[in-house]
Formats: sequence, C-alpha cells, structure tokens
Amino acid sequence: MIRIWLALGAAPLALISLPAMAEEPADAPSGDSILVVGQRDAPISLEARGLSVSLGDEQFQAVNAQNVEDLMKYAPDFFVRKRFAGDSNGVPGFRGTHSTQSARSLVMVDGFTVSNFLGNSFAYAPKWGVVGPGEVSQFDVVYGPYSARYAGNSMGGVVNITTRSPEKTEAFVTVQGLLQPYDQFATHDSYWGWSGEAGVGFRQKDGPWSLRLSGRHFRNDGQPMMFYGLTPSTGSGPEVTGAVIDPKQHMAGAPGTAASPIFAAQSPAAITQDQAKLRLGYDGASGVTGEVLLAYWHNLDSQTAPDCYLRDAAGNVVCDGLVSIGGQTYKASGANWSRTLRDELLAGAKVSAPLSDALTLSANVSTYQILRSDGFTSTGYVAGASDGAGTLARQGPTYWYTGDLGLTADLDGAQLAGGFSGNVYRTDVINYALANWRSDAAAAFSTETFGKTRNLAAWAELRVPVSTVTLTLGTRFEDWRAFGGGLGRLDTSGQPVFNRYDSRHASAFQPKASAEWAIDSQTSLQLSLAKATRFPTVGELFQGSLNGDGSFNPDSFDPNLKPERSTDANLLLARQFGKVKLTGSAFWQRVSNTIFAFTGFNQNGVTTSTFKNIDLTRQYGFELIAEVRNVLPGLDVDANAAWIDSITVRNDAAPAAEGVQFPRIPRWRLNGNLRYRVIPPVLLSLGVRYASRPNTDLFGLQRGDTYGYTSELFALDAKVSWDVTEQLRLSAGVDNLTNDRAWVYHPYPQRSFLVEAGWKM
Repeated sequence: MIRIWLALGAAPLALISLPAMAEEPADAPSGDSILVVGQRDAPISLEARGLSVSLGDEQFQAVNAQNVEDLMKYAPDFFVRKRFAGDSNGVPGFRGTHSTQSARSLVMVDGFTVSNFLGNSFAYAPKWGVVGPGEVSQFDVVYGPYSARYAGNSMGGVVNITTRSPEKTEAFVTVQGLLQPYDQFATHDSYWGWSGEAGVGFRQKDGPWSLRLSGRHFRNDGQPMMFYGLTPSTGSGPEVTGAVIDPKQHMAGAPGTAASPIFAAQSPAAITQDQAKLRLGYDGASGVTGEVLLAYWHNLDSQTAPDCYLRDAAGNVVCDGLVSIGGQTYKASGANWSRTLRDELLAGAKVSAPLSDALTLSANVSTYQILRSDGFTSTGYVAGASDGAGTLARQGPTYWYTGDLGLTADLDGAQLAGGFSGNVYRTDVINYALANWRSDAAAAFSTETFGKTRNLAAWAELRVPVSTVTLTLGTRFEDWRAFGGGLGRLDTSGQPVFNRYDSRHASAFQPKASAEWAIDSQTSLQLSLAKATRFPTVGELFQGSLNGDGSFNPDSFDPNLKPERSTDANLLLARQFGKVKLTGSAFWQRVSNTIFAFTGFNQNGVTTSTFKNIDLTRQYGFELIAEVRNVLPGLDVDANAAWIDSITVRNDAAPAAEGVQFPRIPRWRLNGNLRYRVIPPVLLSLGVRYASRPNTDLFGLQRGDTYGYTSELFALDAKVSWDVTEQLRLSAGVDNLTNDRAWVYHPYPQRSFLVEAGWKM
C-alpha cells in the first residue's frame, strides 16, 4: 500500500483540482459527442465505444520514447510488456488481459493491421518496429469490442498509430543516446544504445499529392533476460566458485529447481534495427482521399556473450557440463549463443470516395510479409564459443493479408454504415540441425510446422441521435476456417514424415449496442454492450507432436479447441469541472472457453502443458481518470487509477484454478503524468507507473519479487525538454528514477537514461 500512496502522490491531483473548479466552464458537448480521454485538438481515428483514449503531441513531449510503444506508457489501465529498448516481444495489455494474450488486441498503423495473429503469446507481439517515435502524430486506444467494425480480436482493445501527414515541405532529424547501468545477481555492467531518425515531407502547394520518406537506425544492448540455475546431478566435475543463491526464490516458494544456485546470465540482447517508410497521400478537391504505405523493418538480435559466474581453481570460466560445489554435483546448461535475423515488409493502400452528398465508399487492403526470419542457436556454451553444433529455426513463407470494404450513409442526422472484411494468415517454420550454429550450410531437416487461417466478416452499424441521447446499434458476422495445417519430423529411420490436421470451421454473430446521453452541458453518460468471438490462431491450433510412426500424438494438442466468446459491458460517466475533467468507468467481461496455455487435463484426460480451453473466466473493474489543463500557468496533469478483479470461474481441466485471480493481472494499476512549462521554451515532466503484485501462475501458488515471477511495478520517470529555437529541441530524461527492480518473469529495465536532440524544418 505504501507504493500505491507514493504513486498517487506523484500526481498531486488533490492539491490542484479544487481551485480549478472555479474556472469558466468548457464548451458544452454536442448531442453526438464521443467520450474520449486525452488530446482535444484532433478527432480520434477509431470508432470510440466504451473507454477511448487519444494521445498526441501534448502527451508525447513528456515521454522518454526509446521506441514507439513508449508513447502510450501513461494511458489509463494499459501497459505494454516491454522488457528493454528494442524489445520485439512487447505485447499490449488492456485492463484484465494477460501480458501474453497477444491475439486479444488489434493494432494498426494508419489503419493497416500489424497484429501478428499467427499465435497467441509473447512471441507474437504487434509489429511496433515498422514505426519510429518521431513520425507519430497520434496514438488512439479503444478498450473492448464495442464497435461492429472491428474483428473479435478486439476483445481486449484496439490501437491505431497515425503517422504524420506533411502540411508543407518539411524535414526532421532526431538523435538519441541511451544508457542503463545494471546490477543483478553477479551481473554488473552498463548497457549503451543510440538511434538516429530522419524524414522529409512534401505537399503540393496547389495540388492533392503529399509524400513522406522516413527512416530510423536503432542500436542498443538490453540487459540479460534469463538467469540459469544449476541442476542437481550425479558424477563428478571440477570444484567451482561464483554461484549465486537468490534468497527471494526461497521466500517465494517456487517449485522444482527455483532455489538452485544461479550460474550464469543470458547474453545481453545486442539489438540492431533499421526501418524505412514511404507514405504517399492524395487529398482531392472532390473529396476523394487515398494513401499508400510501404514500410520495411530489419531486426538483428545477437546474443553471443553469456555472463558466466563460475570459475574453476585456475580462474577459468566454466559455463557447461558437470561441476562441484561444496561436495554436491550439478549440471550447468542453457547458456547458449544465438543470432536472429528478420526482414519484414508492410504494404497497404486505402481510398475513400464520396458517391453522393450522403454516401461514402472506403476500401483498405494490406499485407505484412515476413521475408526472412532465421534464428540460429548453439547447443551449449562451449558449442557457441567454438562454432560447434546448433539449430536453425527458419520461418517462411509467412505472411498475412487483410482487406476491408465499407459504405457510410448520412440519413438526415442518422448514420448507417456497413461493410465486408477478411484476412488470411499463413505460417511455415522449419527447424534444422547444424554442424556450425552460425551457418546454414549442410542444414539437416529436423521438424516443420505449418498452417493457415482465414476469416471473412460482414458488419453493419446504425447511429441515431434521439434528443439528448445517441444510440448506436451494430452487428458483426464472422466466418472462420483453419486449414492446410500440418507437422513434420524425422521417423525412427531418419526419414521425414508428415501428417496434416483436419480443417476446422466456425462462425459467430457478434451484436453491439451503445447509448450516450448528454445529461447537461458538462456531463455525459455512455453505456456500451457487446459480444465478441476470438477464433484460434495458427499457433494455438496447429501445434502438438508426432508419434514415432508419423501419426499425431493425440495427447499433445487439442484438435477441438473452441473459440473464445465474450460478453462485455462498459459504463462511462464524464464531467467537466472548469479546467478539470473527471471520467469514471466501470467494466465487466465474461469469457467462455478462454484459450490459455497451462498444465491440466486435455480432451483425453491426460495431463499436458499446452493450449486448452478454460471453461469460464470473468473480470470487472473500475477506473477513474483525471485530466487537468493549465490549472496553474503552464501546469497540466493526467492521472488514472484502476482496480481489477479477474478470476477463473470454472476450469474442468484444472479445478484448482477456480476462484483464483487470473495470472499477471494486478488488482491495482496507476499511471500518471505531470507536465509543467516553467518558461515557454522549457518543459518539465514527471511520470508514474504502478501495478500491484499479481499471481504468476493460474493457481495462485507462485507470487514473488524476483526472476521467474511477475512482481509489483513502481517506476518514476522524469524528463526536461528545451526548445532552444523553433527548429532545435534538446531533452534529457530518466526512467525508473528510484531504480525499482521489477519482473515480468524476465527483468524489467533498471534506472535508464535518455538524451535526445531534435531538429525540424
């Protein structure tokens, strides 16, 4: 509770909201207004049903943005599982969404889908890397599946990143420097990084065309993500010293080998990323608008320097094999070397055209192509150092295609909209055995997994103002199919064998309803209701293993995995008190057949640890959001608090989980940001992020504040920004000012510094 009060104190709303109530009232909301938290000078790019947040330059200038997802770090009841600068596994979390339930969020860039629905885990995060923080004009977030326009994957929420459209001939350059001193167990080091981002934009003075070119180079070393424990063994090995015992693992009561001596840290992740983007826009006098977007992203993750703690009697590094400590023999393993290369491409085009004064047609098509994804890994520390044996995981062809066609009709104050959408997701991953882990020469086939899903949808939505109430009614029908799935491996004779999954088919109607009431000129109330269905991804459905004869092992997967189906409700009340706006939100969600990977009985009554359906989960919670604008000259505050109760109601596969708070969902989450313009060129800001300690596992047995657990999070961030001239800006900031050590199984960053210089024309 102490840290909860500290978090609240970091954004001192209680001290500054009272005098604000005496100010002149803000403009009255119109009868068809949308309740949106955040910036007021730009319309939200999403259909805002339920809690909706729009963030722009007003918020961005107070954020230490190492990567684009940082720009949302203070949004209400929201987080991104970002472990270090350059992390490509940053899964967004909305309210009571687990930080590995990546398929419950729909993320777009300029309306083009970058959500990776090939799987549902930390490894299938949205493709944030196609956007640099310097080119973002707006970040919009909608919580929950309350609009018929979005697929059932919006069960958690929807995010759209809008990049800047040039207003004239312009250019910008931004350079950053990063530093993180790090101290954990026997790892003591400082990790450095830097980035350079630049872009140019052109707009016809008397014509419809605009063009924007931008690019970014990013290089950073992140702290180690894994720490390796020794395994008790038999035999003999050299006597070694340097192992570390973590007392917090004893206190947490972690099962199995949790209390084993720690002998090494995973190599720091040496991240190199290159991004290039072309945006071509058309804004015709006739009302026709269009856009073409091309984005390329290259990512290299090199981990070739494990930090090995053990030393033998001669002082030599020991990181593999049998060792002896105090008469006990242990086995050291897992400190592999690795190198992962990825090349990816986003291509999209959209157009909107008025067919008449009342009718508008829109179309949107895009594809995301994983052109190359090669993951090279050694079979141990010695093999890594000596270019010995290893494995290669090669992905491709892997891609997705999405398309939308919509028609909007304005009918004497009412609005009727409808359309069709579809997507296809395909993956193919082949694993090879390598004689030299750094090279794919003479790669020998080991296993292969592959499969496809497609989803076709039709939707309609009617928005009708009735006096001071605006009603929105919608429905969405989705038809889903999984097909072309299979698994291959070597049989007992060393020959490749393959088997294919049966095709799957399912469909769902998803009704939506929302009512917004302008109670008076300063007060609005909104009630939103919805049903949503989230179908299994390729990775959830097409997994498992083969028996020696090439047939599927029926105990290794669930061929009858059911879609997730949710029922949702959200009540919002917003009130303007002069320069203070308060928004209260109450939400409720009930999900049948939640898809989650856990240990329990499968469809054959055999205990496995794979994706299974949880019969019923439920969450509800309350959010309070305060926005204070210029309460004192130059002082703005955004602060929010959320309380969440998320439990497993029924789980026949693992009854012990029933009634337990769902893993990685904190009871309390607090975010806030204070911005004070000391003098016109200088902005000081203070940010706070807090989440109470959740359960780590489904059964509530693992709760800890060390490696392997999900811990409490408390981070104070600070930044100073100086507009030296209209063109030149300098800033310096620190995240996690108090050097709080927090964990999401892996360690979150410790105290981190950022300096930045930006120039624009």
